[in-house]
Amino acid sequence: MNQLKQPRVLFLMGPTASGKTALAIEMAQKHNCEIISVDSALIYRQMDIGSAKPDANELSLAPHRLIDILDPSESYSAADFRRDAIAQIEDIISRGKTPLLVGGTMMYFKALLEGLSPLPGADEQIRAQIMEESQEQGWEALHDQLCQVDPTSGARIHPNDPQRLSRALEVFRITGKTMTELTATKSEPLPYDVVQFAIAPHDRKVLHELIAKRFKLMMQQGFIEEVQRLKDRGDLHLDMPAMRCVGYRQCWQYLDGEFDYDILIEKATAATRQLAKRQLTWLRSWPELIWLETGAEGNLVTLIQHSN
Repeated sequence: MNQLKQPRVLFLMGPTASGKTALAIEMAQKHNCEIISVDSALIYRQMDIGSAKPDANELSLAPHRLIDILDPSESYSAADFRRDAIAQIEDIISRGKTPLLVGGTMMYFKALLEGLSPLPGADEQIRAQIMEESQEQGWEALHDQLCQVDPTSGARIHPNDPQRLSRALEVFRITGKTMTELTATKSEPLPYDVVQFAIAPHDRKVLHELIAKRFKLMMQQGFIEEVQRLKDRGDLHLDMPAMRCVGYRQCWQYLDGEFDYDILIEKATAATRQLAKRQLTWLRSWPELIWLETGAEGNLVTLIQHSN
């Protein structure tokens, strides 16, 4: 099929606090678009303030798909996202509208665009067994074990990276094949005409100011109280994916008395800047991007021009 005749899908990517949500809502109001969130924090219920989730007024103007779909105790992989996003894209296209995928979780965008390797889902029993072994033997011993069965992954994964180390061992124990073998093949890429935008300020200092301003607003809105409510549930802990979201870990540690309020602000802001830096690093190597300047007057016009 001629690619020009394929349905068009829009990506709007960018670092945290760069203005993606505001521009997407404006686009959804002015054009025949529906928004799909591409954000590993917005998927969680009860995590509204610290994730900068669109508020009720914003959602009434432009509903977002794939937000508030999981409890914070649950995990969600890039493969889960790809499956759910494709279903939403197909639904939007079937009703004659243009899907507008908006967010900053680059791994989700990459998985959606390029496809994923056929890795197995999590096996909680094997995962618990690996955790038990790590407590008995230490992660260094488990890293040695990985190097024996999968030298390529062993060289790539640091012994002090328990999440990736555990996953590589889990994959081998489930399938009998190494992660290196399994990642050699991928599923089909996204079968649509994808137009990709990235939005960010040219000056990184401006982005840092926006991050600091937004975190200050989150604190005023009750972010500490939000994390306290999550803590009070009793079934969450810092090793869960939801609690690794930027800001939440630092606020949890503050509530545990590990440091004072000023250090919380400093640590959470620094962690958010680091996230933004990683997002920009992804985007600089991303092919076929149309760059937009945060706050520029012509952004909406540019989006509309490329959406038809």
